[in-house]
Amino acid sequence: MIERLEETLKKYNYLEKELSKPEILSDVKLMTSLSKEQSSLSEVVDKYKTYKEVIANIDVAKEMINDKEMSEYAKEELSNLEVKKNEIEKELEILLLPKDPNDEKNIIVEIRGAAGGDEANLFAGDLFDMYSRYVESMGWKIEIINKELGTSGGYSQIEFMVKGENVYSKLKYESGAHRVQRVPTTESQGRVHTSTATVVVMPEATDIDLEIKESDIRIDVYRSSGAGGQGVNTTDSAVRITYLPTNTVVTCQDERSQLKNKEKAMQILKSKVYDDIQRKQNEEITDERRSKIGTGDRSEKIRTYNYPQNRVTDHRINLTLMHLDKIMQGKLDEIIDALINEDQRRKLAGE
Repeated sequence: MIERLEETLKKYNYLEKELSKPEILSDVKLMTSLSKEQSSLSEVVDKYKTYKEVIANIDVAKEMINDKEMSEYAKEELSNLEVKKNEIEKELEILLLPKDPNDEKNIIVEIRGAAGGDEANLFAGDLFDMYSRYVESMGWKIEIINKELGTSGGYSQIEFMVKGENVYSKLKYESGAHRVQRVPTTESQGRVHTSTATVVVMPEATDIDLEIKESDIRIDVYRSSGAGGQGVNTTDSAVRITYLPTNTVVTCQDERSQLKNKEKAMQILKSKVYDDIQRKQNEEITDERRSKIGTGDRSEKIRTYNYPQNRVTDHRINLTLMHLDKIMQGKLDEIIDALINEDQRRKLAGE
């Protein structure tokens, strides 16, 4: 571990020198790239510097034990420093785990009402509201790409982008089937029904990640559907793009401009194709796929939201919380932190 930490420190210092050179400072693209790389190492470097200070202080405390006047103080100080040393070592082990290259990316999320008809669409709307509140609490931004309203409310489908710092690292575990148990508003007998909505979280694909050839897509334009009256678009501004190699279809009609809808549709298409490529690569590494959280089949039931009991259960880590009302208000930190911690534990254990 020390060798890896020393290499990281050397790389950090090298980047610091490079970033002070005039020729680097005049190249905005290169400077941005190097600054980003250095920033990604800063947390490890800061923690390692603290670790080295603790080791140095341990050596001093050991020498002080031989001093009769300072012996008791030195023993107590040494004991505290040893505890701190062990804590920092554990933190460094986690910081040195291989990072997911997508963690820093923005995401595209797709929520669909699944089993349960109108109630599933209403629940899809509730999930969108939950994520919207969480995004707001994190200081991130949501941009709706496409939405199809349910006949009784909610969404049969909604796709949106979340932009911010390290978005994918927090929300990548949300992909899967979300199950709700509650009494629908249309239920006259007061019986609890079970419905599901599916969530897919994809890292935003950039031109560097993936290039889609013009010959591989078909673009169709049509008139946007609206709520009636002035809300109906009277021009062919909606866009449907089909990726021919896999027959992947993306539609976008949220903007009034055909050009903007095309840009958004291409954005989501790239991310879908990129996500498919990554999932296929993961499937080839069966053991790795099994050990990860949130990389299972998208039909996998990952979480249950039980309204009568005010309970939410994440089935992947056997976590049950009895404050569903707060979670639906976007207070997802407890669940997300637990998922991240379990993922790190499994990686450290080599599972």
